[in-house]
Amino acid sequence: MQYTISHRMSDVHGSAIRELFKLGADPSMISFGGGNPSAETFPVPEIAEIMADVMKNAPVSVLQYGLSEGYTPLRDTMKKYLARTQGFDFEKNELFIVSGGQQCADLTTKVLVNEGDVILTEDPAFVGCLNTFRSYGAKLVGVPMQQDGMDIDALEAALKANPNAKLLYTIPSFQNPSGITTTLEKRKKIYELACKYDIAILEDNPYGELRFSGEDVPTIKSMDTEGRVLYAGSFSKVMAPAFRLGFLVFDKSLTMPLTIAKQTTDVHSNVLFQYVCNEYMTKYDFASHLEKSRGVYREKCRLMLDTMRRTFHPSVTFPQPEGGLFVMAFLPEGMDAQPFVREAIKRGVLCVPGSAFLADEKQISNAFRLNYSTPTDEQIVKGIEILGRLTHEWVKER
Repeated sequence: MQYTISHRMSDVHGSAIRELFKLGADPSMISFGGGNPSAETFPVPEIAEIMADVMKNAPVSVLQYGLSEGYTPLRDTMKKYLARTQGFDFEKNELFIVSGGQQCADLTTKVLVNEGDVILTEDPAFVGCLNTFRSYGAKLVGVPMQQDGMDIDALEAALKANPNAKLLYTIPSFQNPSGITTTLEKRKKIYELACKYDIAILEDNPYGELRFSGEDVPTIKSMDTEGRVLYAGSFSKVMAPAFRLGFLVFDKSLTMPLTIAKQTTDVHSNVLFQYVCNEYMTKYDFASHLEKSRGVYREKCRLMLDTMRRTFHPSVTFPQPEGGLFVMAFLPEGMDAQPFVREAIKRGVLCVPGSAFLADEKQISNAFRLNYSTPTDEQIVKGIEILGRLTHEWVKER
């Protein structure tokens, strides 16, 4: 049979990062290409203990179908946690447990965006969510990133040019791919503009708990008095990514449509792992676990940045992340990072070209993303030294 692929999927390309994972499977390759959390941070003994106990004493409770909205004890735990740590008001807001942070984007788009509608997004931005938006037939309009967050003038221009835009997508803390954190001043301005131009915000915060330097910045959702911010969080970076669990906080008026959207997608998220998350957060030292994780990423990031400063050509620039898993490097203006990345792969080092994260994938980018959470310390030094030598050759030849 000759299948005809739907219009909404025919223009969606597979994630460049997922394709690079295949190259990263080569044991001789040093991979800075993924976004996996460090396996050092997985609380394996505690997870094993929790799972063994529930399987012995109450297996049916975690092996039967669950509620679409999520495992009630975990929802209650997360509401208390977010009210305390982020100041969220759950008199006005609701929280669902979903199948990974990625599903937050899927459900939000399914409920709020029609085919052909405009979604404004940071440029660059997380390719997984960009592809979700594309799969629903949305038109993406990129807003350039600066060192302190979105270009506010460009954002307002985009809002004026697209008065019927339905959604603004942002990762304000330790952004993927750039590692940039949006300042408090800009977060306030983003929210003010969203109110002025009547657009919803999807605030994606999978890395927010992984700040290892600097001061915490309030979330945009914590400023939300109009119920226009949907807040996406994830257990992938603070527990284990294979759990495929995240959470979505939203105005209560969206409860029914999001419930139906969840039911038509996967019925409910994994009950066993929801149980494990709740037990870990309520009966173990979650705060100590987070601090340990931050320490791991602090040292890995420091090592990568120190090696980059020592070995990269002076014309190659990069911000200093205050948390998260990524740093983005920029070749001199006008250069295309794609051939640079291809040459790096030939030399045994994997990184991701910046063009993979753009709203318009056909645009040229001088950036490449590096992940420091997964490689060993020895791989970080060796891989960055290889890239460093390549930057000197690259800039000299051009």
